[in-house]
Amino acid sequence: MTYVETSVILAQLLAEDRCPPESLWADPLVSSRLTEYEVWNRIHARGLGNSHGESVRLLLGRLRWLEMTPLVLARALDPWPIPLRTLDALHLASIEFLRAHGQSVKLASYDERVISAGRRLSIPLFTL
Repeated sequence: MTYVETSVILAQLLAEDRCPPESLWADPLVSSRLTEYEVWNRIHARGLGNSHGESVRLLLGRLRWLEMTPLVLARALDPWPIPLRTLDALHLASIEFLRAHGQSVKLASYDERVISAGRRLSIPLFTL
């Protein structure tokens, strides 16, 4: 299973310089419910709701969602191997929750801070 962090979804939707390979979309995909809010926030902030709304719904519809449960939120409060922004800590806490429950999870992200912390936590990376 691959945990898809917000930066990857936005790169796909906004046709940025880097875009995830097609092989990513063949994996079973999961993300935090946080990703849904982050993506819509960025789409609306750029005034792209009308032009990109259907693409957003279709892409987000391919993911399985991990809710922001008290256990996930509690992990985000613990120390991390490097300083993290709040939302990054919540993404990594979601992955840690899945791993603690026996799931094998790879991380797909373009965010260097998330990738660095993921490496320090021995989270395998999906090669983008």
